[in-house]
Amino acid sequence: MDTTQAVQAGTTAGTIIGIIIFLAVYVLLIIAQWKIFTKAGEAGWKSIIPLYNLFIFCKIVDGNGWKFLLLCIPGVNIVYDIILSIRTAKAFGKGTGFAVGLIFLPNIFWLILGFGSAQYVGPRGEGAAPEAPVAPEAPAAPEAPQETAEPKETAEADVEE
Repeated sequence: MDTTQAVQAGTTAGTIIGIIIFLAVYVLLIIAQWKIFTKAGEAGWKSIIPLYNLFIFCKIVDGNGWKFLLLCIPGVNIVYDIILSIRTAKAFGKGTGFAVGLIFLPNIFWLILGFGSAQYVGPRGEGAAPEAPVAPEAPAAPEAPQETAEPKETAEADVEE
């Protein structure tokens, strides 16, 4: 085998391994998106239908599914994608740091969102619990023991003649 054949064989093997890794990651992302839709109360199969999944996703995180059309306008799509990332974090009760993660490392944070413990709280985070913890009520003062009005027996009452 000469070097040309060895290089071709190595390139072919590398390509096959790359395709397998790509497909594995792609399948994981599909499963994560399915779980995200399920957490939001939508059927998971809606996440695998092209364009329809964008409509449902915009409905989940923004409250209006038709806004997915903004993703079809060059330039506007980049801005709206950032807005969707922020609203996705809010819709699942996450903070600004998670939103930044969704913007810059979306595949990783989609996996965290899908397979993690995040709960859907509503579009744009509406219906979310307040972020500040509520202070517990102060314990009530202990009640004073109540005296019972039982008649006291005396030695005279025991003696009956």
